[in-house]
Amino acid sequence: MNLRLSLTGLLGALLLAGCSDRPGEPASEPASYPVLWELTNAEGEIEGWLFGTIHALPDGVQWRSAVLDEAVAAADVLAVEVAALDDGVKLGELFTRLAFDGSSGASGPPGPLAARVDPALAEQYQELLTTAKVRRSHFDAMETWAAALTLAQVAQQAKAENGVDRALIRDFAGREIVEFEGAETQLRIFDDLPETEQRDLLNAVIGETEDYERDIGKLARVWQAGDAEQLSELTGEGILADPELYEALLAGRNRAWAAQLENLLSARAKPFVAVGAAHMFGADGLPALMEARGYTVRRIQ
Repeated sequence: MNLRLSLTGLLGALLLAGCSDRPGEPASEPASYPVLWELTNAEGEIEGWLFGTIHALPDGVQWRSAVLDEAVAAADVLAVEVAALDDGVKLGELFTRLAFDGSSGASGPPGPLAARVDPALAEQYQELLTTAKVRRSHFDAMETWAAALTLAQVAQQAKAENGVDRALIRDFAGREIVEFEGAETQLRIFDDLPETEQRDLLNAVIGETEDYERDIGKLARVWQAGDAEQLSELTGEGILADPELYEALLAGRNRAWAAQLENLLSARAKPFVAVGAAHMFGADGLPALMEARGYTVRRIQ
């Protein structure tokens, strides 16, 4: 169920599903909102905020609140995974360069993608190809990780232009915006995975498409309701139950981000941190890591 908690936001792949049971259906005023944390120092002074986002949404989703808007207004700097999300041409060129450069964990030409797919998932793979309206050989020259992300984009129905990250970047126009990774660093995380892990990623993408329609509403409600307990459970399921992928896609990145965030805090700027929701929960989540570094992390929404 939780592939959309783990994949990169680039190319429109989801960290969480959209916040409507049917894409495009206007949402009513929510009774609750996604989780927002406040960071304070030993003197009780506010140092910054942590907010778990989703990178694509259907139209009409209402995720803002007065508490969130106050934090955004008070922040000095926005910290995101990737800042240049609207530069589709540049992102596309970067993706193409890495997807076909042969530098990933595979040895030799990748060969037919169908041969890299678990035979038990052959029917679902064909359904994705039909949805994408491409030939069976379309992905054969592509590295496995890149095919996985592209197929994830095919499966998802929410709109990247409605993503929370993009909205917050617009909110911070005229203020400083910093990247924890940037597009190339983020994609190279996938590109550097061993081929065995890339195939695990590919098969997870294909396998989860069968339940996409059933799960999209549930995931949306969990995120919008701010159900931290369920979100924490989801970050340890599915593809993130694989120790190598968990380390590469989540835990290792979180440790690097926590170090960068501490540097931001030492500069006395008040950062509003907006990264994928999967990075916020559990023992390896950013709130837990910042508590371990001596900050007080308090949920304010």
